[in-house]
Formats: sequence, structure tokens, C-alpha cells
Amino acid sequence: MASLPLLTRRATLGTGAALLATPALAQGGAPIKVGLVAVQTGPQAALGTQLRDGWTLGLRQLNNQLGGRPVETLVIDDELRPDVAVTKVRAALERDRVDFVVGVVFSNILQAIMRPVTEANTFLISTNAGPSTFAGRGCNPYFFTTSYNNDQVHSVMGQAAQDEGYRRVFLMTPNYQAGRDAMAGFKSRFRGEVVDEIYVPLNQLDFSAELARIASARPDAVFTFMPGGLGVNLVRQYRQAGLANIPFLSTFTVDEATLPAQGEAALGFFAGANWAPNMDNEPNKRFVREFEAAFNYVPATYAAQSYDAANLLNSAVRRVNGNLSDKNALRQAIEAADFQSVRGPFRFGTNHYPVQDFWLCRVARRPDGKFQTETVRRVLEANVDPWAGECRMPARL
Repeated sequence: MASLPLLTRRATLGTGAALLATPALAQGGAPIKVGLVAVQTGPQAALGTQLRDGWTLGLRQLNNQLGGRPVETLVIDDELRPDVAVTKVRAALERDRVDFVVGVVFSNILQAIMRPVTEANTFLISTNAGPSTFAGRGCNPYFFTTSYNNDQVHSVMGQAAQDEGYRRVFLMTPNYQAGRDAMAGFKSRFRGEVVDEIYVPLNQLDFSAELARIASARPDAVFTFMPGGLGVNLVRQYRQAGLANIPFLSTFTVDEATLPAQGEAALGFFAGANWAPNMDNEPNKRFVREFEAAFNYVPATYAAQSYDAANLLNSAVRRVNGNLSDKNALRQAIEAADFQSVRGPFRFGTNHYPVQDFWLCRVARRPDGKFQTETVRRVLEANVDPWAGECRMPARL
């Protein structure tokens, strides 16, 4: 992907992190250091690239500052390996002394780094992963997410299947925390029969056996959560297997990160989401317009949520007048969420997960020939995640 002209890659660190230095450093003052965790290796790298580019654009629009202070971003490639992520993040905390850790695409990576980051009294802002384990009793005053609780976005499709009157649905997800959350989320709102429930390895790329089971079961619809490369292969093989007559309901399977590779194979397939590129509000229009101009591809939720994180932290640092030493004041400033989200209204629940609307979306081809998801209807309004009631957030740090 093209790099923004205001950012230059200055150094490669021994931990495998890249330091992005900005012209704002020349203005003087100690920079705020941010460790941006974004997978950059393997077939899932497209998701990490989206996340990284959304953050980069947010900073560019803020003159590479947060609350008036210059910023250095250390891009940490977690390689989709929890042990590697922990090693690199510990180095960022202990050696580079980052002020914030931001990012993370996959829940297994977030689960691995959660303890090292929060025990260092450092704020961790997840811009994608939102496991249920940190939404309820495991909530943490140093942890926020600008995305969702994993259960929520999948429950959208359970509700949509219920609304459409589907009685028999086939479920398939990867075998890790987010996959299990996807199953639970869908079933929390779907009242019909689950004809089969399959968990596949996170690195599976051949779905011929599973597609044969779908054809044999003849369900009213299929629900799946297959991010990144998994989704690319599944959608292509689903269409090739002649199963497109069975409604394809998904989350993070047909989105702007996968659509360039899926193309026409994904047309008409459905997705549940908290955001889509065609949302009609001014902050979103600017985001999509400037993102495409900078990177020459259509942004996905990974980019939108990361972009929101940049604006969230900008608002928080501004509220504390650039002073990051008072952790309680900084926490309250983040909780205030005093920024304009690309999603429209945005606020945090008591567990630091967003309270937000969720949408049924469908893959469409734009007049310029590019593919994107577009909103069909709002399914859940100002939705609070199902675990928030179990969170006992301490009043002070």
C-alpha cells in the first residue's frame, strides 16, 4: 500500500517494530509514544494494514499530534503469534516506554498482551478485537475498545436471520475465542434450529468438506465468521460450489479488506457491522474520501475503528492539557469520548465497550467498479453488550 507523504519509516527496531517519525517532532516537546499492534505478516496482513492506515490517516488529519503534543508511532507486527506479540509489546513498554498501546486485529493476540500492558499501568485501546472475557468480570480500567464486544456484531446476524424467518441455519467459525464468541452471539438472538455447528482451524483455506456438509444439510441460510484469507477462500469456494442460492450471512467475511480478492463472488452476500463506507454523516464522508485518496483502496471497519481511536485519544489528551501523568484524569478523559465518530453517536458503556448501532449490510458494486458493503437497515440501536452488567469497574485506579 502507498505510504502517506507526511510519514517516513525512520528505523527498524530489534523487536520487529517500525518507528514512524513525524515532522511534528521538530516543533519541540516530548513526543507521545504509541505502540500500534497490527499484524503485517501472512494472509491476515491485509487486516493489519487497514488498521495501521486508519490510524495513520487519523494522525495526519491531526497534524501528527494528540492534544497538541507530537506523536511517535511504533508499528508492532504481532505476526498472529501470541508469544511474539507479548515479546514485542513488553519491549515497547519497558525499553521504548510507550504511553499507549493501540490496535490488535485478533482476540487471541489481545488476550496475550492484555496483562503485560495493563499491569504496566498503560492504557490499551483495542481497535478491533473485543473478546467477551474483558467485557464482563474481566473488565479493566486501563482497557478500552473502539470496536465492539465480539458477541454483539455476530448477534446482529442472529437477529437478522430471525427477522427473515429462517428456521434452519448452518454455523461455521474458526476455533478460537472470537469464533466461539461468534457462535454465542448468533445463537443469542436466533431462535430456530442450528442444523450443524463447525469449528475450523484458524489457518484453514480449503473448505470443500464443509461445503459438502452444507449442501447435504440444505439449510435455510448459512452464518459464518471467517476473517481475512479464510473469508476470501470460503466465499470463492461457496460460489463455485453452486451454493449461492442459500443466503450467506456473515461477519468480517465479506468486507472491504476481503472484497478486492473476492470480487463478484461476494456480490449480494450479507454482513453485520457497526459501520459501512456509505454511512451518511460528514465525519465519515471525509474519512472515506481522504482514506481512498491516500491509500487507493476502500476502507474497512478495521481502518474506521482505528481512525476513531486516533480521534478518541486526541480528545482525551486535549482534556488533560497534554499531561499523561495523572492516570485517573486521563482515564476519565478517555471515558468522555468527546470526539466525532465516523459511526455517528458514540459513547462508552460502564465496561469501556461502545454503546452503538449495528447494521445489516450487503455487498454492492460501486459506479467506479469497486466493491463495498452498504447499509440495508439498522438491526440494533444503541446496543449495550450482553456482558456489561457483570463489570465491576473500580472508581479509581
